[in-house]
Amino acid sequence: MSIVKKLLAAAAVTAALIATPAMAEPVKIALVVKSLGNGFFDAANKGAQEAAKELGDVEVIYTGPTSATAEGQIEIINSLIAQQVDAIAISANDPDALVPALKKAMDRGITVISWDSGVAPEGREMHLNPSDTNLIGETIIKLAADYLPEGGDVAILSAASTATNQNAWIDAARQVLPEKFPNINLVAVVYGDDDSVKSTNEAKGLIASHPDLKAIIAPTTVGVVAAAQVVTDQNLIGKVNVTGLALPSEFKKFIDNGASQAVALWNPIDLGYSAVYLAHQLATDEAEAKPGATLSIGRVGEVTLDDTNSAAMAAPFQFDKSNIEEFSKIY
Repeated sequence: MSIVKKLLAAAAVTAALIATPAMAEPVKIALVVKSLGNGFFDAANKGAQEAAKELGDVEVIYTGPTSATAEGQIEIINSLIAQQVDAIAISANDPDALVPALKKAMDRGITVISWDSGVAPEGREMHLNPSDTNLIGETIIKLAADYLPEGGDVAILSAASTATNQNAWIDAARQVLPEKFPNINLVAVVYGDDDSVKSTNEAKGLIASHPDLKAIIAPTTVGVVAAAQVVTDQNLIGKVNVTGLALPSEFKKFIDNGASQAVALWNPIDLGYSAVYLAHQLATDEAEAKPGATLSIGRVGEVTLDDTNSAAMAAPFQFDKSNIEEFSKIY
């Protein structure tokens, strides 16, 4: 807690001694997402609101820019500082550009954590990964390789070129290719900026530029839907397989029609829940973010921070024809 907040708290106590007691204000936690209108983040907000209800003294402010830019998030961070929120939990569009604004927030006594897509360590107290980075990188390649027994050309349709999580997963995927998937040839990486129109155009460009393309891997819920729709519209089902990270509710129709054989994802509801749960603990001094610390994430379990104050949740879960119907009813 900052000196300013401590002084304000002391003043409030003094006032309470000479006035009618008032109820304590809720802990205000801002859940800042890459962009609004994204099904993944809408699902995360469901979990965030669940955590707020469970904790009982929390108000979650769900916010984000209309497009996935660092500039849009910086404007929101400055607004949240002015609102004197207690904590900011952010999925970053850029790991470095947000640091000055987030450092300003921390200087004002605001707890800052990143989740999903990280901020550089100097701009946050801790980071919550949805899964282990290397495991995600291997998973997205394996999702394509499992349906290419003889190998072939694949391409990656990512989100923004500055997205921390996407870049880390792609780097991990490149590293695992020679040893575990020598017959898979990664021919291109393109960026759709988590915008459906741009992602659609990038997917069309991949298909036009690489006539032997066997799979498009999109580790982004916006990009994977756009790519699958392109394959469907261009009558390429059975020729180009689309895979990656997808919400079952948004992607079921593409598993059903054969544009995709399988995709994977962690539970975004659990991710949003965990981000708010952690932010609340740090903001109320119930826990401290330091290397080696084990922190509770309520009904989800617990995580242990590494030497960069980062922690990882569960492994990605695969969805295919055998189970996507069931999970599409949940998220």
